[in-house]
Amino acid sequence: MLEIKNLVVNIEDKRILNGLSLTVNDGEVAAIMGPNGSGKSTLSYVIAGKEDYEVLDGEILLDGENILEMEADARAAAGIFLAFQYPLEIPGVGTMTFLKAAMNAQRKTRGEEELSTPDFMRQVFAAADKLEINREMLKRALNVGFSGGEKKRMEILQMALLSPRFCVLDETDSGLDIDALRIVSEGVNALRAKDRSFLVITHYQRLLNHIVPDTVHVMAQGRVVKSGGKELALELEASGYAEYRTNEAA
Repeated sequence: MLEIKNLVVNIEDKRILNGLSLTVNDGEVAAIMGPNGSGKSTLSYVIAGKEDYEVLDGEILLDGENILEMEADARAAAGIFLAFQYPLEIPGVGTMTFLKAAMNAQRKTRGEEELSTPDFMRQVFAAADKLEINREMLKRALNVGFSGGEKKRMEILQMALLSPRFCVLDETDSGLDIDALRIVSEGVNALRAKDRSFLVITHYQRLLNHIVPDTVHVMAQGRVVKSGGKELALELEASGYAEYRTNEAA
């Protein structure tokens, strides 16, 4: 589904990704682990199309099409979704208004009619109930005053409603307590499908106890340096990142 070939990326004249190559197959859950400064979050931002990153070489192919030539909104319409490590609060933008606009924008690119208000409400409430999102939250401005766990659940709600094909989770477990981690993980697992793939970025094995990956990749110094099965995460948990650690910051 997604193939990254020899990706080289700078930000402010500093090399962050250094010839990174990675393939994620249809229906696969691939985990990315590695020390701070290895380029994990940079990879997620470049896939999603965040500005300010200078791509010097390489390709990112989604179903064979190079998405580096697309703007961020076009990548989202093509099925790319990024769950942020630190979701932003957006005062003045109602959560329900945001969700409806996002869903209808996606439907427009597919040539579908906009959702009626009753259909939209039914879909949102059904997905929110599964994620134990209080409906009072849906009446508030997007992420404003939400706890860390509530923000992460809202990210997974967006993912459930938009049904992307390739989902990038950038340290979704950051700041979550045990209960929130369980709820978020159950939401992700419910979306696993043969035509949907995930790239799960994390420092810790604990998330991968809930979202069990098919493959695990270790990043260091801006590239993938080791790959294996889910047991590789257990090895990293036991031995740490000492042999991969770098002082470079991403």
